[in-house]
Amino acid sequence: MTDGPLSRFKVIDLTRVRAGPTAVRQLADWGADVIKIEAPEGDAGLGGERHGPDFQNLHRNKRSLTLNLKAPEGLAVLHRLVAQADVVVENYRPDVKFRLGVDYETLSKLNERIVYASISGFGQDGPYRDRPGFDQIAQGMGGLMSITGLPGQGPVRVGIPVADLTAGIFAAMGILIALLEREQSGKGQWVQSSLLGAQISMLDFQAARWTIGHEVPGQAGNNHPTSIPTGVFATADGHINIAAAGDDIYRRCCKALGVPELADDARFATGRARSENRDALNAAIEAITRTRPSAHWIEALNAAGVPSGPIYRMNEVFADPQVKHLGITRAVEHPVLGAVEVIGQPIELSRTPWSIRSATPEPGEHTAAILRELGYGEAEITALQERRVV
Repeated sequence: MTDGPLSRFKVIDLTRVRAGPTAVRQLADWGADVIKIEAPEGDAGLGGERHGPDFQNLHRNKRSLTLNLKAPEGLAVLHRLVAQADVVVENYRPDVKFRLGVDYETLSKLNERIVYASISGFGQDGPYRDRPGFDQIAQGMGGLMSITGLPGQGPVRVGIPVADLTAGIFAAMGILIALLEREQSGKGQWVQSSLLGAQISMLDFQAARWTIGHEVPGQAGNNHPTSIPTGVFATADGHINIAAAGDDIYRRCCKALGVPELADDARFATGRARSENRDALNAAIEAITRTRPSAHWIEALNAAGVPSGPIYRMNEVFADPQVKHLGITRAVEHPVLGAVEVIGQPIELSRTPWSIRSATPEPGEHTAAILRELGYGEAEITALQERRVV
């Protein structure tokens, strides 16, 4: 049994690549007992090289059980696991789980309390049900690439797999909701999320500009699409972000920049005027910010109550004193790689912390121990190993 607020829950992880492992990682970091089911040869190549940063960051805090689900004996092991588990998470293409016999209807007959989560590219039904899902496809179909990048640049993908990640996070949220509901009903249910649905949900106000205002948003580059002036401005030694939303903050910004008269300029005096004359306003601000280094403006603007910050490269992010203070990374010892630092949770609870308890396991590292927990004897375990079932 592990420590943590979710330590009473056992999770069977049938996921691969990114969206599914992201969902399971949320549960594992808060203490759930996660058993990662892998093919006998392991999952290397499905989400990157096993000892690479990506795979290691995704699969910490898990135990690994290698299992051939196409073999009847392997499926029997899974069924025994499900009978004792609370959650199953999978991100197969929708038809695959039925072919393998690991779908919700089948497994819920073994355990009516099971919470079964499915993550797909486009949903469990509908005209695109059987299409393979991939983050960049969802970014395009979900509208994100049409609003990302410089005006007139053409579609641009976001620098992280945002559809994968958010589909996983939404799935984890759904799992927790289903576990809470189970306390009342005594029954599990089928939780579903998709890359496409998650991506559209994450568009938030940009999507609402169309559904409510019937406006098709375009690319705004580094400028905020509706809050002006908010964007990237060159300094004497680099670039900074400034977010001067609303009349009050805009006036404070002008004063901190040493040009209070800019606030009274008729071209920029109101939000509508600033929107219509965005380029001229940005040029006026940048003419000033270019005269001093970034650190000067960041200090002056924040002191005036105007949000401003540096634009870091990745190494600079983790050197920042506030990032260090947040403690969002944890070191963990890996048997092959030694000490590695993984990215943790951005949520803190006052009494029940998240934790990184173990590094990403080697393939099948815990197979024998898990089988013993299920009641298999040593001779049975040896036989399963010899037949490459595990």
